[in-house]
Amino acid sequence: MNPHAVVGHRTPLRLSRQRRYTVYGIGWTLWLSGALWLLFHYLLMSKGEFGDTPHPLEPWWLRLHAAMAFATLWSFGLVWGVHIVAGWRTNRQRVSGGLSVALLVWLIVTGFLLYYLGDERWRGITSVAHWAVGLSLPAIFVAHVILGRRRAPRQRPAFARHND
Repeated sequence: MNPHAVVGHRTPLRLSRQRRYTVYGIGWTLWLSGALWLLFHYLLMSKGEFGDTPHPLEPWWLRLHAAMAFATLWSFGLVWGVHIVAGWRTNRQRVSGGLSVALLVWLIVTGFLLYYLGDERWRGITSVAHWAVGLSLPAIFVAHVILGRRRAPRQRPAFARHND
């Protein structure tokens, strides 16, 4: 018998609190390090003897961003296995969830290209395509979380309902 065909059966879509906070921490650190890199790269350069000089913290923000990108790949795999596949089967929030996954894949591809592209013109285009989407991703993610909590009120565990 298909366990999803059982009436009243719900697959657990939420990560455990520890995993959820880990994924949130990785995601927000990734976003913040990218935003800080943008700020330091474009707004906090100083005039040096030979032209614009990068801020000393700029490469550190980029290094942190790269480290968090690797951690994000791990957390994406975790979320895929625990939340995304089961969530897709429920036919709920496919737009915000699908858009979140599509944008994350876009960021993975453009991040890969930023690392390996040699042509400076294409690298500049890819950079804007990467950070423009990256800056918007938290809005999509927050909307997905809020919609999920609004549509699916927490249910008490089955043992608690039977003891009333």
